[in-house]
Amino acid sequence: NHALAATVGVQVAAHVSPRAMSLALAVLFVVFGLWTLRPDSLDDAPQPSRYGPFLTTAALFFLAEMGDKTQLATVALASRYRSLVSVTLGTTAGMMLSDGLAVWLGDRLAARAQARWVRVGAALLFFAFAAVSAWDARR
Repeated sequence: NHALAATVGVQVAAHVSPRAMSLALAVLFVVFGLWTLRPDSLDDAPQPSRYGPFLTTAALFFLAEMGDKTQLATVALASRYRSLVSVTLGTTAGMMLSDGLAVWLGDRLAARAQARWVRVGAALLFFAFAAVSAWDARR
């Protein structure tokens, strides 16, 4: 997923001017920040699939992940830095580290930190990225 998202980002960057890309990234990062402030919710009970649990799970996981903020951020980063390998390795390593940290610290922090404040912190980071991209577009 990260390699596909980075490939899309590099291709977009090849066809869009740096100023337009910076402006688009600023807008996307604001959208990501706002999206992060909204808590996730569980959908209705899943219906059984005729393709079996493995294929259904693999296909749905792939599609859900490609529309996830992480993959959209990967597209944005690859567009900005135009480096397929570096962005793919960086986002994959970042996901592995953050997932590992989340598993390790999850129980410890769940009792102390409210999910709302975690979302606010993440949204503030996206807003900071938006500000940097908007500043970069001024050039």
